[in-house]
Amino acid sequence: MNTGYFSYPLPANEPVLNYAPGSKEKAEIKKTLALLKSQSIDVPMYIGDQEIRTDIKVAITPPHERKHILGYFHKGDASHVQMAIDAALAAKESWSNMSWESRAAIFLKAANLLATKYRTFINGTTMLGQSKNVYQAEIDSACELIDFLRFNVHFLSEIYKQQPISGEGMHNRSEYRPLEGFVLAVTPFNFTAIGGNLPTSAAMCGNVVVWKCANTQVYSAQMFMRILKEAGLPDGVINLIYVDGPTIGKICFNHKEFAGVHFTGSTGVFNNMWETIGKNMNLYKSYPRIVGETGGKDFVVIHPSADADVSATALLRGAFEFQGQKCSAASRAYIPSNLAASIKAKLVDGINSFKMGTTEDFTNFINAVIDEKSFDNIVSYIDGAKASADAEIIVGGTYDKTEGFFIKPTVIEAKKPDYTSLCEEIFGPVLTIYVYDENDFDGVLKLVDNTSPYALTGSIISNDRQSIEKATHALRNAAGNFYINDKPTGAVVGQQPFGGARASGTNDKAGSMLNLYRWLSARTVKETFNPPTHYGYPFLQEA
Repeated sequence: MNTGYFSYPLPANEPVLNYAPGSKEKAEIKKTLALLKSQSIDVPMYIGDQEIRTDIKVAITPPHERKHILGYFHKGDASHVQMAIDAALAAKESWSNMSWESRAAIFLKAANLLATKYRTFINGTTMLGQSKNVYQAEIDSACELIDFLRFNVHFLSEIYKQQPISGEGMHNRSEYRPLEGFVLAVTPFNFTAIGGNLPTSAAMCGNVVVWKCANTQVYSAQMFMRILKEAGLPDGVINLIYVDGPTIGKICFNHKEFAGVHFTGSTGVFNNMWETIGKNMNLYKSYPRIVGETGGKDFVVIHPSADADVSATALLRGAFEFQGQKCSAASRAYIPSNLAASIKAKLVDGINSFKMGTTEDFTNFINAVIDEKSFDNIVSYIDGAKASADAEIIVGGTYDKTEGFFIKPTVIEAKKPDYTSLCEEIFGPVLTIYVYDENDFDGVLKLVDNTSPYALTGSIISNDRQSIEKATHALRNAAGNFYINDKPTGAVVGQQPFGGARASGTNDKAGSMLNLYRWLSARTVKETFNPPTHYGYPFLQEA
């Protein structure tokens, strides 16, 4: 029985360490990287209270060092999906009935473990497994994941406080129940924080979860799972399995107790999920919640009044940090004719100054793309531009996958506003620019709005307030996260809730209350203190 109302104040964002020369954090992360590389770990699936191993072991290798083996994970099949569902449902009653303060304590402890004891390990596994440099790993796998856990506890406590008014002689209250059944969380390779947030945000609300991470994110995912267990997460609440997408979809989307999916990945996969769930509606106990953040073709619009250095910096960082493998990465830029020569020159100089190589060498700004499939897809766009009369590569365009999946950051100048790389998501270190007539700003805004089916992030760079206001209005549906005089990446939990619309997803804004509402089912309870004893009302009497 609760004996108090417990306070979870708005937290501060986790400070980002800078890893400067001679800093304590730089020495510690280098020590952890050496330790991780000296080991070959055996990674089971975590189902209920069991660590499941199979006959199929898959090697985990750094994308920037293909020959080095960090360990192996055990690949599952349909039977393991069913085991995970069964384990989740078995844990559901006790977990959903656990007091809120006890649930909150688990995730706050996990955040504390991430911030202290395991900070270098969550960063190190992300650096090695996903080829993120130390700063990109710090802002993702440490700080953003810590923030998701702490802020979600605060947001959920605020939701629980929201109660209806009560009339005379009655008391009304709202209960925020977990969903009936289990939630499926499907997470991508590119952000360890997303990998952690999608299952925990649903679990925090009292739900039980089957978590399928990308095979290319297993190394950091298993680390976070171990942290959750150390924090006291009960067995079966979150079940981490390594299976292919069609297998997990076939089992989960045909299960009566399927209650929802929390997804980040490609638009095509999400569309197929939605279609399958719609066709199977007769199977389910309740209407499933479908929450997804999908693709992007994120833009930067540069006004003729913009500063060339500000513009070039926004593009160099926004397009090429983490090799452009961010849903929010700047992928297309519209440059006015009066600034084109200057900005292009700065892009060329900047890219030619980038160092590229392993994450263990902290002087490298660029590392490897995630795997061979991604490498080959990105290269196809580069080679297409080389062969096209409608495009020109102004810098980059080289690549090599001998030692690791390395692609030099590349800028394509499109001669046509509907050139392929201006329209299609590439998800790699490729930026396409289009030079527009400096006197046709209104026209380019219409072009930006209509070129791509996506609507995730975008930015306007300008020193003219009227043009900023015009762009903010004209592009209001073109981006769920819109930036003024900044790159279109780097959303911070509690500051810029993240998500887009159109083909970019359901815009349920991770890092805010909006997302948590999706994992709750409200019940209104009315209690009458002096109930009537006869059906009649005064209006029935004439005298």
